[in-house]
Order: sequence, then structure tokens, then C-alpha cells
Amino acid sequence: MVQRQSINVLMGQIIALLFLVLCASDSRAPSTKSSTALHIPFQLARNTIILPVTVGESRELKVILDTGMHFEGLLLYNNEGISMENGIEVLVPGAGADAPSTALMAESASFRVGDVEFTNQRIIVLQSETMKGFLSDGVTGYSLFGNYIVEVDYDRLLIILHQSEKIEVDTSWHLFTLTFKDNKIPWIEATVNTTGEQEVPVSLYIDLASNEALELLVREDMTFELPDNLEDTYLGRGLSGDIYGHKGRISSLRLGSFELVDVLTAFAPAEVRSKQVGADGIIGNNVLRRFNCIFDYENAQLHIKPNAHFTEPF
Repeated sequence: MVQRQSINVLMGQIIALLFLVLCASDSRAPSTKSSTALHIPFQLARNTIILPVTVGESRELKVILDTGMHFEGLLLYNNEGISMENGIEVLVPGAGADAPSTALMAESASFRVGDVEFTNQRIIVLQSETMKGFLSDGVTGYSLFGNYIVEVDYDRLLIILHQSEKIEVDTSWHLFTLTFKDNKIPWIEATVNTTGEQEVPVSLYIDLASNEALELLVREDMTFELPDNLEDTYLGRGLSGDIYGHKGRISSLRLGSFELVDVLTAFAPAEVRSKQVGADGIIGNNVLRRFNCIFDYENAQLHIKPNAHFTEPF
């Protein structure tokens, strides 16, 4: 008999798992050194990182790399060919205003990302059709970020997994300090100029599963002003339903010494889009793909360096 339990506490910080409608470096030579690194090729599709994943004898699944996944495991919303005979029925909340999605969960499972095997993992397979029709099959995150220093080389379309004690990062990278509040989702400090008048500081969390460049959260006490000429739009779908908001452009986003201008930005109701208390917004992969990145959760550090995509207009 299937046992039913709620995992709102466990899963509540997945945020918008799949809120999607959803300088330059030399690409031939890495600027990190590691003798024991593992390599995983990826595809960049609609500004998201797609990893090749297999579960047992399954077909090759297309799984998005997501910093919003704060537990070791895999969330799948396409259950074709995945056996969950001993799964426990659970509820999985996420972005959107509707009820959480239903799912089956298996503990102590294993899966492979490219040639790298991850064991003792949690696998959750959605049973509802909330995410039906997506071109990818699911998301994973902390299995990589929680066990390795993760280098994302967008120039070479390569994930490089480094052991923490065996990596040297040269001085061509810019260093940021990450914060992890009450979960394992990385935050960063930045500034935005939404109207062309003045920059204001913002606290943003990083969501690799978002194919947006920047998402700013609209609430009564927001510190930034809304730009003119915003367009009403459907922004995407989360695990708890559809998300509507606005889109427009802001004058600039500043990350340390790097300034990105005329940034296409989504404006979403905070109570619908995000479960993160105190967040001003979200950095999506349409910003991060302009840098090669090194995520070092253990030392709360993010290294970035502009790549060949840095000057591309939004």
C-alpha cells in the first residue's frame, strides 16, 4: 500500500523548480588545474544547462542543472520508463499559486550523469501533469554542488567536477562570496538600475533552472522602481501552477566590476514566484551563461570570468 506524506519542509525551498517557458576567455585552455577532475558534457538549450542522465536501464534523460535543488537527488516530471514500485507518495510544492504536485519518492537510489555515478540518492517522480509538455525530463543540483567544486565552462559546454582540495584557481577569475541563509541555495549581492536614474543594492539568489536573465520580485516593500513600458505576459509554469507577471528592460545589472546593460527582465509577484524570504530577485542562466563559473559551496565562493558570450545583447 502506498504511504502518503507531505514533504513541504523538505521540498519547500526547491523554489521554482522549472520556472521556465520552461574580456572573453580562450575556449581551448582551462584556467583551473586539477589532477582528479571529472568531466560531463552538457547542452545549452533555451538558456538552461541540460545534462545526460540515466536511471538504471532508462533511456538517456535530459535533466536541467539547478541550483534550486537543495537535496541530493533527482526530480523527474516525465515518468516514462522509470520504475517506482516501492515509491512513497509525497507532495512537492514550488512556484505558482496552486496546490503542490503529487509525486512518488524513492530513497537510496542511484543515477548517472554522463559517466559519473551518484549513489544513495533521492529520486522523486511527479505523478501529476503539471509539467507535462516540457522538452526536458527533470532537474538535479545538490548531488553535484554538494559534493564537488563545480566548474561550468560555457565556452566548451563542459561541467568539470573538482575535489575541493585539488583545485587551483588563477587570478583571472573574479571572486564573489556566496550566502546560504536557511537552505542550500546560493545568494549573491548585486546592484540594479531599473529606470536609468540610480543604482540600488539587491539580494539575489541564483537559479540555474531559470532561462531568464534577471527576475525581480514585485512586492509592496521592494527597494527598486518599476521601469516604464512593461508588458503583461505569461512568465512560465512552476510546480504549483502558472505564473503571470510583466517583462521589460532595466538600464543595468552590476555584478562586482561587471556591468550588463539593457537587461531583459521579468517582474513576477513575489508571493507566487519565490519561496525565498527577503529575496529581491533571481539571477537566471541568461546572465550566468555569459561567464564561465566555478561554484564552491564548501567555501561559500563563486568565481566568474567573462566568456565568448559576454557581449551578446539580451
